[in-house]
Amino acid sequence: MYFTLEILLATGAALARFLLGLELEPQFNDPYLSTSLQDFWGRRWNLMVTGILRSTVYVPVRCICTLIFGRKWSLVFALLATFAVSGLMHELMFYYMSLMWPNWEVMWFFALHGICLAVEISLKKALLSTGCKWRLHPLGSGPLTIGFVVVTGFWLFFPAFGRFDADVRANEEIVEFAGFVKGVVRNTWVSFRG
Repeated sequence: MYFTLEILLATGAALARFLLGLELEPQFNDPYLSTSLQDFWGRRWNLMVTGILRSTVYVPVRCICTLIFGRKWSLVFALLATFAVSGLMHELMFYYMSLMWPNWEVMWFFALHGICLAVEISLKKALLSTGCKWRLHPLGSGPLTIGFVVVTGFWLFFPAFGRFDADVRANEEIVEFAGFVKGVVRNTWVSFRG
């Protein structure tokens, strides 16, 4: 999925650069090099959405929750709210693509990642507060992180694509688009020659 998105987004960025002279920000920062869920979701995966969710959900919820629950718990509530919004938005996108009511697997994917991220951050803070500076080596934490994302993705996220034959629909749309481009080129060529 990452490579497909990277190719599509790189193609779109190249078109924007060529046609409009605009330089688009990269969407990914080598997510396969992530060493923790915090690294994956915060600094490497879907950077534009991460920035949008940080400013529209995470920061406001954390500010409000800090006033009510204090700093310690505001982080947890802000993370869970951010992942809940992301999960709901993904469910909505799948609904629009499939016109099938959600079975909430995608929402559970994001809820699980939000909970695990909150636990990861809390454990890191607890270890640091005791003076412990021990960290798992990146050669261990990297495969564990990517393994967790891949396993939970195949378990909860990717089945949503299979429910409505996304691959078949995508291929049909590519064929239709290619036919459209072919027709435009043919008509332009005929107009140009005639």
